[in-house]
Amino acid sequence: QMQVAESGGGSVQAGGSLRLACNASRSDFGGYAMGWFRQPPGKEREGISCLTWSANTAWYHDSVKGRYTTTKDKAKNTLYLQMNALKVEDTATYYCAPCNAIAGAILVVRPTNWGQGTQVTVSS
Repeated sequence: QMQVAESGGGSVQAGGSLRLACNASRSDFGGYAMGWFRQPPGKEREGISCLTWSANTAWYHDSVKGRYTTTKDKAKNTLYLQMNALKVEDTATYYCAPCNAIAGAILVVRPTNWGQGTQVTVSS
């Protein structure tokens, strides 16, 4: 199974920006659509974006639409999440994984090896 490693998290004030990166162990993510998931403190993990393998289409959770953008660099086997206009409620550990977007929901493709994640903390 593909291994991933997330990076780029940190602490920022509300309104700030961060760019997360996800490096994958397989060339061009093994042909999978790839997305970002996050787990806020005390809550379940949720899917927030999913980018098709061709990178032609991206889906976003309503809570991040217009603020987050997912892209990828095939040559570097790296997925990115540009996060702008960050809010306190965006505080979470962020993960990347293969994804599907079904009926408006962003779901992880199972089985998957979750990485360590990267922590994003937004303060007011």
